[in-house]
Amino acid sequence: MDTEKQLYEQEATGWKRGLYDDVKATFRAPIVNWIFRTSMANHPEFLRHAWAQVKPLFQTRAFGRFSVRYRDTVLSTMSEAHELPVYRREDVDLPPAEYGELRGQIATFDVVAPRLAALFEVIDRGLHGRPIGNDPDPSYAATAPLPDWLDRDRGRPPTMIAFDDVPDELRTVVESIQSFHGIDTGLPSIYRCLAQWPEFLTPLWTDLEPALTTDTFTNACDDVATLTDDYVDSLQYTPQLTPAVLNDRGFDERTVDDLRGLFRSFNSGPIETVIPVLVLSAAAVDATGERSVL
Repeated sequence: MDTEKQLYEQEATGWKRGLYDDVKATFRAPIVNWIFRTSMANHPEFLRHAWAQVKPLFQTRAFGRFSVRYRDTVLSTMSEAHELPVYRREDVDLPPAEYGELRGQIATFDVVAPRLAALFEVIDRGLHGRPIGNDPDPSYAATAPLPDWLDRDRGRPPTMIAFDDVPDELRTVVESIQSFHGIDTGLPSIYRCLAQWPEFLTPLWTDLEPALTTDTFTNACDDVATLTDDYVDSLQYTPQLTPAVLNDRGFDERTVDDLRGLFRSFNSGPIETVIPVLVLSAAAVDATGERSVL
């Protein structure tokens, strides 16, 4: 699979554009994440099938409960042992409009963090034939609709620097970020977004990195992984994504193997530490979503 190949929103037409708009509406965030763009570019028929299978998982009150618990777990675990950095506009010397844009864009990543965690776990399990919904939640929340107000309209469309266009003043910071997450080249989207504001990213990483290298952060990552596992175990809806189902729908073994590798890489490795950082970054500018409702 050519993972550098992507279908961007502005290039999508027909049902592909409609699916992108549906992803944004369902995720309640003005972004189509990389995993959707590269899946659409390489295996569009799979993405159409997979999205129809997983969409209901993000539309229940139980998902809303999972999403706020995910966010709270990261922040509560970390704040018990560390004083997490918070930056007012004056601290980073940004004009009001720029600071507002920064907060809005980070809020979008805060919205999608638990959604991506659940997405990667569900599709990875399905493609490897592992159980989904093996301990269904019998409560009202399992099938009740997601509250309309939750995470609604609180983020702005993210913009980013080019994949390999790092400002000179951030090279040391970027090398440290890559080393921590175990990334050889490039940067995850959150850092490419924050790199637009070096005066924010530099102190954020300087202040946050010491906490990220502790057992506390490892525990936070383990805790949200368990939370995600429990949510996927509890699903009332079981997406049909096993290799046998995909073979019946005309997807050959090579395609299935490609997809297995792609989603396994997003459900392990660097992404396991990147997604919790989305939540911590939002907290640094008081752009955190709900933590204690549902």
